[in-house]
Amino acid sequence: MKVLIADDHWMVRESLKQVIRRLHKALDVYEAGTFGEALTLLRSHADIDLMLVDLIMPGFEEFEGLQKLRREFPEVPVVVVSVHDDIEHVLRAVEHGVIGYIPKSASGPEIERSFERVLAGEVSFPRHIIETAPRGRERAPTEAAPPRSSDRSVDTLTNRERDVLALLGKGYSVSRIATDLGLSSHTVRVHLGNLMKKLGLRDRSSAIHYAVNLANLHRQAEQQ
Repeated sequence: MKVLIADDHWMVRESLKQVIRRLHKALDVYEAGTFGEALTLLRSHADIDLMLVDLIMPGFEEFEGLQKLRREFPEVPVVVVSVHDDIEHVLRAVEHGVIGYIPKSASGPEIERSFERVLAGEVSFPRHIIETAPRGRERAPTEAAPPRSSDRSVDTLTNRERDVLALLGKGYSVSRIATDLGLSSHTVRVHLGNLMKKLGLRDRSSAIHYAVNLANLHRQAEQQ
């Protein structure tokens, strides 16, 4: 497995490298201190499996940088590792297609658990932050946003698919959803794949964004 760590602080890159190598010893790690260096590495190594990126580094203008990554390297999963631990940054990162968001303020065990999930091909978002999404928050239109007037498309989902979608929107990993619902991880992935097809969602980050938006709509309706 090949991982690219893009952060302008050498100590941060070293710390992240040590954590992921404890979890996955057979790992090739590339490092970049600027966005330009990261782009050069991505263009010269088409087989990079995962990118860890800070939102603040030379040449990287937060979400414009994420947009450029998704446009030029849509097949490379991206995880944000950032000093920002607010809901706005997390949700905007989700909207730009990242598969994970790890605040630098998280504890060591929390960071390790997040890396375990993304290295296993799952998504990882700070649930305690996602659950603070303000009611009525305005978002830019995206392909993952549910209809404003209704959520009829959700009517096509089975009860179990709705359960999976709801827990995904809370930032739960596949393994956590499986535990909560008493299912195997494989079964959860099957349900997730089915609901994504029914809702026309391209990837898990789109499904998370859809679920968070849908939960907000339901909360707004309950207040009316």
